[in-house]
Amino acid sequence: MRQQKYNDAVMHDFEAAPPQKIEFSSVLAAAVHDMKNSLCLLIQSIEQLSDSIDAANIAASKHVADVHYEASRLNTSLVQILSLYRAQLETLPITIDEHFVADVLEDVLNTVKLSVNQRNFSVTIDCDPDLAWYMDGELIYLLVNDAVINALRYGNNAIHVSAKVADNKLFVKVEDDGQGYPDTMLAQSNKALSSAAVSQGRTGLGLYFARLIANAHNRHGQRGEITLQNGGKFGGSVFMVKIP
Repeated sequence: MRQQKYNDAVMHDFEAAPPQKIEFSSVLAAAVHDMKNSLCLLIQSIEQLSDSIDAANIAASKHVADVHYEASRLNTSLVQILSLYRAQLETLPITIDEHFVADVLEDVLNTVKLSVNQRNFSVTIDCDPDLAWYMDGELIYLLVNDAVINALRYGNNAIHVSAKVADNKLFVKVEDDGQGYPDTMLAQSNKALSSAAVSQGRTGLGLYFARLIANAHNRHGQRGEITLQNGGKFGGSVFMVKIP
């Protein structure tokens, strides 16, 4: 009997610890980060493959350009998901520094150059090469890049990207010659950031992400914002971000 009590006491000391609670969101974020890195390598390989294809092989060039476009869209979505996760943790990285705006816009166009050429789009930029602004260059690049990718998807064959300063704010616009934004998306763009939905296709994740980036730019009590309109230079969609 005494031995049994001793054994019970020993077994009690070695009872299994309760299982630790796994934060699925953290696991998912780590997986998304890994997928994003792999996808970046894939995009680089696609670009190298495109350079090796004979220009006369139009069909192959088109297939490669389509794959590159979809891979770029997926990569953008993964970056957005990671940024939203960090924002939820209140750790959205934002580094404000002075950047030449034209350089940021040129980087965006270099990223989508393969799709632009294959789809025979005409893309123009209107920006003073000496225009500089204090902002997070990487986040603004992601924001404008997503807007241009959408313009490539929904436009016909023309995109115009412009930047200027007015009322002590930087205005960056992306215009296309498509059918314009649907009414539901225009209505969504006017909602408060906290009430914006992130699961409604074109009106969801990308729009929420853009507003999150703009809102993170805060200067003298003024926050950045985005607006969506129809009309503009081509009569299509007009995406505009304002950075104080």
